[in-house]
Amino acid sequence: MSASAVQFLIFSVFLFLSLSFAQTSFRPDALVVPVRKDSATNQYVTRINQRTPLVAENLVVDLGGRFLWVDCDNNYVSSTYQPARCRTATGGELATDIVQVRSTDGSNPGRPVNVSRFLFSCAPTFLLQGLANGVSGMAGLGRTRIGLPTQLAAAFSFDRKFATCLSSSTSSDGVIFFGDGPYRFLPNIDASQSLTSTRLFINPVSTASSSTQGEPSAEYFIGVTSIRIDNKSIPLNTSLLSIDNEGNGGTKISTVNPYTVLEASIYNALTTAYVREAAARNIIRVTSVAPFDVCFSTTNVLSTRVGPAVPSIELVLENENVVWMISGSNSMVQVNNNVLCLGIVNGGSNPRTSVVIGGLQLENNLLQFDLATSNLRFSSTLLGRQTTCANFNFTSSA
Repeated sequence: MSASAVQFLIFSVFLFLSLSFAQTSFRPDALVVPVRKDSATNQYVTRINQRTPLVAENLVVDLGGRFLWVDCDNNYVSSTYQPARCRTATGGELATDIVQVRSTDGSNPGRPVNVSRFLFSCAPTFLLQGLANGVSGMAGLGRTRIGLPTQLAAAFSFDRKFATCLSSSTSSDGVIFFGDGPYRFLPNIDASQSLTSTRLFINPVSTASSSTQGEPSAEYFIGVTSIRIDNKSIPLNTSLLSIDNEGNGGTKISTVNPYTVLEASIYNALTTAYVREAAARNIIRVTSVAPFDVCFSTTNVLSTRVGPAVPSIELVLENENVVWMISGSNSMVQVNNNVLCLGIVNGGSNPRTSVVIGGLQLENNLLQFDLATSNLRFSSTLLGRQTTCANFNFTSSA
């Protein structure tokens, strides 16, 4: 039996056990966890409870991560910990333990629920290097059998859907829902309504730093077909927007990249057009501020409900009517009182993925990932609907 087949068998057995040991007296329709932007790293950090007795774990959210992993070298003590007697590609040990999260009716968090045999990787401390201060691991939301969305859905028999809503604030929580909507934000706005739908693609070749040969990518890819600036298409080598047989190219969504990263020719075409459209609005370009190349004076830039009044960026998907609109709140970074920079960076000439939509571009956007149907439903900015991702009411209803 091949290594990948053995790994699949182990995953399947332990996922079945997690179903058997989920709390059965109460089956929620959905779950909710908070997520907050870390000011030092721009990473997004969520919290769950784990172990016996329960301990709050702060975890960096990795949208395309294959599983939950936690540092076990630093005083991981739990009476319910059980090793799975095999190792993962990160060098850690697969194990099971209790995980506890809050249920939700879509408006508030409800009673906590437990999964008694949640499968995760017990990893070494050095993997925490580069992560936000105070975190103990990463929460992988990728499309695998042991990613958080699939394990939680299986444990409580709800839809294999989850939704992210990242706050731009470093002092107010955004939210991640597991399960279907409603997803309500103050003042009583159900952000799951009026979403645009597009297909999710599976990259047949893993994009992880370490993986089993033949394993597909756990990350979430969408089909961008063209890019417009202020409704004007920019010239692109469209072959870069497709995924080739070796897994190169395409467009993915990432929470670990703080800003959108573009292949060099796409970046050059976009920034050239952006600077031209900004100049037509009398917006003045100024000296670059690392890591950004394209920066502007705030003079002549008005403020609007959806951020600075700057040229819009439109990602065109299946057709001209399916468009992810990126307005000023999701395109600009205010580096000081006088300077705004375009929050997009150059990924060089041969990146693995041509377009990586990063954290800034996701903030205050509701994104619902449907793993069963391979569909993404997205809102574009909620600021236009007079709410934000920081407006979920975390006051408990229970």
